[in-house]
Amino acid sequence: MELELEGQAQAAATTERHFDLRGILALILAGGVGSRLNVLVHRRAKPAVPFGGTYRIIDFVLSNIMNSGIERAGVLTQYMPYSLTRHLGRGDSWGLVGRAREVRILPPHTGSRASDWYKGTADAVYRNLGYVGRHNPEMLLMLSGDHIYSMDYASMIEHHIESGADATLAVMPIPIERASGFGTVMVDSQGWITGFEEKPSQPRSNLISMGIYVFNTDILVRTLEEVCGLRQETDFGKHVFPFMLERDKLAAYKFSGYWQDVGTIKAYFDTNMELLRPESLLDLPKWNVRTNLGDDVIGDRLPAFIARGARVRYSTLARGTRIFGTVESSVLSPGVVVEEGAIVRNSILLHDDYVEAGAIVENVVADKGVTFGGEAHVGDPDLGNEVNRTYPTHLDQGLTAIGKGAVIPARCRVGRNCCVFPEAQLASLDIESLPSGETIKWETSQ
Repeated sequence: MELELEGQAQAAATTERHFDLRGILALILAGGVGSRLNVLVHRRAKPAVPFGGTYRIIDFVLSNIMNSGIERAGVLTQYMPYSLTRHLGRGDSWGLVGRAREVRILPPHTGSRASDWYKGTADAVYRNLGYVGRHNPEMLLMLSGDHIYSMDYASMIEHHIESGADATLAVMPIPIERASGFGTVMVDSQGWITGFEEKPSQPRSNLISMGIYVFNTDILVRTLEEVCGLRQETDFGKHVFPFMLERDKLAAYKFSGYWQDVGTIKAYFDTNMELLRPESLLDLPKWNVRTNLGDDVIGDRLPAFIARGARVRYSTLARGTRIFGTVESSVLSPGVVVEEGAIVRNSILLHDDYVEAGAIVENVVADKGVTFGGEAHVGDPDLGNEVNRTYPTHLDQGLTAIGKGAVIPARCRVGRNCCVFPEAQLASLDIESLPSGETIKWETSQ
């Protein structure tokens, strides 16, 4: 039966609280591979993927922490953590620097063997209980580092305290026909959780878990020692919460704001495009989203430049962009150059991409430092719309993904649903035309 959500007020962070936020420690799970983002995560963790021109995905959870008044956060990293670590720095951009403030990177403790890596979300926290113990928080706030949303965590923590729960999960309603792609939660009329289903084929609830949890620390430590330590089980959704359901009180915190999982190329593209809609609820200035302007020297770049005769419609241009051609319905990151006579349409171009004169780029997601040669046509609809043969579940909606540093030669034609790996040099492969649905893999030793 589909559940209706009664509007649960999202109190502002400035509202008077009846608890001390200094007793809260946030742990951000930021180590996932995020493989469905394809070439965007070949060389970085999903939370480090750029978003909205200037930001990165992890900026949203960090800004929520800042805006909620929480002062301490540990970031659990694993897969390709380098750009993420550089981006976080000391935490200055989010006010997490000072005697009682910090943001701390928490990588796996040991070497590079697979057995040394975190085996799941719960295992990652279990292995960092020493860090938790050093802070001795009253409550732990568990967060995912790869979603786009704005939330006052202090309001959720207050709800947790007032309910008397041992753990509280943030949930939100979605159309029930989409719920099979998420972990779903069943609740009773009092808001207590009565059951879980992990990506059910026939969902019984339209409430999905948002990957945001509040735990009483002593309860979580006891649970992880049993589940991860004794049982050797590793995941919150599959193991920890079903175990807790039998002995602890689990509450649901119903959220009614904007939240988006950008775990696929299509979702990432669509969410970026929402920035171009005046009526969108995705409002980064209103949300007070911060980023590290020193990363990629964003703060040192000149303002965007639009030449006389250039045309820009319904687009976002970051600092350092230089437009001499046409840009329509696109999101351009710092340093992108579009030469005279070139057209960029319905695309996302990341830092320092270069579109040479006469090139056409449409329905494309391109990582940093990509060159589109003169008179090339990437996303060419005349080459068909076949689903990608190598990644049929990643590229099946007409988008073409280009990896970091790839070079598309002059006059080359690339179809839709194509994938070009980082650093690929199509000219050296004598490729003049790449039909839709094809993939060009590339080893850096080539």
